[in-house]
Amino acid sequence: MINYISTRNTEIKVSSSKAILEGQAPDGGLYVPDNLDTIKLDYHDVIKHDFKGMAKVIWNTFFPDYGKDVIDELVERSYSNKFSNKKITPITGVGNDFVLELYYGPTAAFKDIALSALPNLLTKAREMNSFTDEILILTATSGDTGSAALHGFSDVPGTSIIVFYPDGGVSETQRLQMVTASGANACACAIKGNFDDAQSGVKKLFNDIPKPAKGVALSSANSINIGRLVPQIVYYFSAYKQLLETESIKDGSKVNFIVPTGNFGDIMAGYFALQMGLPVNKLICASNSNDVLTEFFETGHYDRKRTFHKTTSPSMDILVSSNLERLLHYICGAEHTAEYMKALAENGEYQITTDELAKLKSVFIGISATDTQASEAIGSVYKNRNYLMDTHTAIAWSCLEKFKDKAWAYSENDEDAEYTNVVLATASPYKFCQSVLTSIGAEPAFSDQANMVKCQELTGVPIPAGLADIFSKEIRHTDVIPTSDMAEYVVDYAKSIGV
Repeated sequence: MINYISTRNTEIKVSSSKAILEGQAPDGGLYVPDNLDTIKLDYHDVIKHDFKGMAKVIWNTFFPDYGKDVIDELVERSYSNKFSNKKITPITGVGNDFVLELYYGPTAAFKDIALSALPNLLTKAREMNSFTDEILILTATSGDTGSAALHGFSDVPGTSIIVFYPDGGVSETQRLQMVTASGANACACAIKGNFDDAQSGVKKLFNDIPKPAKGVALSSANSINIGRLVPQIVYYFSAYKQLLETESIKDGSKVNFIVPTGNFGDIMAGYFALQMGLPVNKLICASNSNDVLTEFFETGHYDRKRTFHKTTSPSMDILVSSNLERLLHYICGAEHTAEYMKALAENGEYQITTDELAKLKSVFIGISATDTQASEAIGSVYKNRNYLMDTHTAIAWSCLEKFKDKAWAYSENDEDAEYTNVVLATASPYKFCQSVLTSIGAEPAFSDQANMVKCQELTGVPIPAGLADIFSKEIRHTDVIPTSDMAEYVVDYAKSIGV
């Protein structure tokens, strides 16, 4: 049986359903399984299933108190008739490498895979724990989480949701997906700041006002919630299964995964997949110009006191990667993790030990790429391989090229570059049409809508159904507030839905 503990204090222990219900531990830490040995299994027992079958095995492993019958029902409810590709996360060969496409859900981004699941896990956890309060979901987004969360929680009984996003810090398509959200229980609000401001503001609210109104309690749809993160593990196994099916690898061969990374949830799911027994060689953490993680994996020094860059890959414009705390817990232990998080909060930086850094480097490699390099990757891959990528996937592709060119510089083992490489494609290129059109040598049009039409005409790649109609929807959410007003905003909203 798995207990969930705080990353900062092993004495805080709860069940998996309670961890999902609370979202964040009461000491500000994140919930993690107390012992990684309890999640180990034979990966063959996972990959013999289709995607939903793999999800059932993995969810049952991480969330045992739900029971097998309940988990099986929740998986079916989460993934039936919601994705436009029957494989849900198909893999595509691009030259000698592979791209795992994670954007066939309703909002055309990888967040749909987890946020189709979390509302079902959360509402069941509410029932299992005899929880009668309305659950107010607070979410900070750098772009894609917001629209996926608003869609996933739309009109889900017993829940309401507020999404905070950086004003001017998301693409126009991402913004429209949020401000046109139609759920009666949904609210999107811009903040005058960047994603880190939104995220730190939300985390502070969990500590300051866990019950913002009578009959209302807070929870999270960000990847700080373990119920958001675990469903993402599934597509690492799905990728491996598909590589075997196409005879692209031999059974037991290790694979490199290159992950465009912001808040560290997606790549942390890969770490859990490795710990479960999936043959993973290296997890390559791909960053944009906000390269705080690149420095960290090179030196062990985490320093958020740096210039914040607005880039063409806005979902990665993050300087405080929350889920890194989960990795620190397993590498450094709870005591050191608490010390590092305290130093980060008070001083904006911390330094892990030489031994801890060595353990990280045995699995992780940090590489970064600029907007220009990502644009060049989009253009060259489209021209030479007839494959169209979004700006975030292009960051990862550019980092892969750097890794292959200079494997000796990024790893102690030159053979790392000889393994099969899988790039995670986290969003449809249609979410960032202006940048994509420019990268393939086309002149962008006057609006995102016109750019989508032009991109489809030029490339033949169809516009995702979930994006095609956002321009005709009513704009319902227009609030823009200073970060200092977030608490008051949440309290006022909570009072409107409380008892």
